[in-house]
Amino acid sequence: MHTDVLVIGGGLGGVAAALAALRAGRSVIMTEEFDWLGGQLTSQAVPPDEHTWVEQFGVTASYRALRDGIRDYYRRHYPLTEASRAAAQLNPGAGYVSKLCHEPRVALAVLEAMLAPYRAGRRLQVLQPYRPVAADTDGDRVTAVTVQHRDTEERLTLTAPYILDATETGELLPLTGTEYVTGFEAQSQTGEPSAPAEAQPLNMQAVSYCFAVDHVDGDQVGDKPANYAFWRNYQPSFWGDRLLSWTAPNPRTLESSRRTFTPNPDDDPLAVVADQRRTGGDTNLWTFRRIAARRHFVPGTYASDICLVNWPMIDYFEGPVIDVPDAAKHLAAARELSQSVLYWLQTEAPRPDGGTGFPGLRLRGDLVGSADGLAQAPYIRESRRIKAEYTIVEQDLSVAVRGEHGAVEYDDSVGVGMYRIDLHPSTGGDNYIDVASSPFRIPLGALLPERVENLLPANKNLGTTHITNGCYRLHPVEWNIGEAAGALAAYCLDRGVAPRAVRNTPALLAGFQDRLVAQGIELAWPAVAGY
Repeated sequence: MHTDVLVIGGGLGGVAAALAALRAGRSVIMTEEFDWLGGQLTSQAVPPDEHTWVEQFGVTASYRALRDGIRDYYRRHYPLTEASRAAAQLNPGAGYVSKLCHEPRVALAVLEAMLAPYRAGRRLQVLQPYRPVAADTDGDRVTAVTVQHRDTEERLTLTAPYILDATETGELLPLTGTEYVTGFEAQSQTGEPSAPAEAQPLNMQAVSYCFAVDHVDGDQVGDKPANYAFWRNYQPSFWGDRLLSWTAPNPRTLESSRRTFTPNPDDDPLAVVADQRRTGGDTNLWTFRRIAARRHFVPGTYASDICLVNWPMIDYFEGPVIDVPDAAKHLAAARELSQSVLYWLQTEAPRPDGGTGFPGLRLRGDLVGSADGLAQAPYIRESRRIKAEYTIVEQDLSVAVRGEHGAVEYDDSVGVGMYRIDLHPSTGGDNYIDVASSPFRIPLGALLPERVENLLPANKNLGTTHITNGCYRLHPVEWNIGEAAGALAAYCLDRGVAPRAVRNTPALLAGFQDRLVAQGIELAWPAVAGY
């Protein structure tokens, strides 16, 4: 099968890349290994992590259309109260992690609607569930990618002038021989204040299997996980208590702090102010990532709020899942950790009234599209990353380093993003690294492999370091990265030029940036300070 632009991976970056190339008149084949498109927003079941100004600026027009579409879907199809329906900035879950917490299926419906006209016009073909298993190269070019069906093992060979790696872990990089890095770089390589003295390529951020629960009458307790005793007694050296407890490090201070958990508080969802500049929002774990606040809806619609569990205690950092022979073992253990957390919550978790366990907690696999109740896919925070023409380093955007000057203003900007440098505990035994960040740009140089000519990153696999990946990995930034990559592929096809020439030729770069701006991609920030 042949197409103009081949997008391997149908997460947020992949969808954004496909849409950008399609808007430019190009044909696209997009593959995805899980049942749902949307990656971290859907199959990984992670509500959006977004910056303070997301309702005003700092995201692309198409990402804003996605957000607006999610709100409109609720207004059209859900029985909201009159006050909630009228809320301009409706937050269906009234979660504190984001100004837009919502059910994964709603995001899936909106993403599918955005792609629908291109599918109908046969300019977009989506191959699901397929994952890449091989690639062909000719010198510095990728000539073909072979994908395999998850269930039937049928193989297809796909070709295109431009191939975008939008997988969650940079799967195409080893398959194509593209130079890449993993884990921590050494401080001698990057000069980063938070980097270790020596490189640690297998020291990567925790992965997590998220899940959704509500709290209803009756005993909802299922079978005890086989290795529950191990996880019940597991205590990381830096945690301050067992992992399965209400205690966890404060990411910003590293001091042990105690969370609370109160199912179905009788709070006013319209009074919730979600602003990560003020707080991480995880004091009460029930409302932290709540995806349905029952009081937003006509009484009787929901028997309970719905809470999305993506908490510190489900972070799995016993071993990496990239470039190791036992990755499947670690992914299975990560699943069992999440299952053990649920069982602990149902049976042993301390309650405010002095009792133990919340047996009414009910696993909601129907909301995440899985039979076992956990998200279809693991939440992967850190990918393989290309060795790029330009690598983004901590001192480019750290508030501690840059101060009032703000982040480096790259002349080759292809978008913007903002998030704290937020690194979860890692497989090397490190605690959180949580560093204040300045609103930053996305440099085109970070999308260009140092050697390979026609492979572009369209997810978390661009030219960041282990540290700067911590702020370039979030939903709107991933979307912008993918959108810029898709637009770049189309621009290069239109002009008959290589991506490297676009960055290094002022007239071509100006023309490309003009095209991005016309598509609603912001290339710079107004005068706002980091946090």
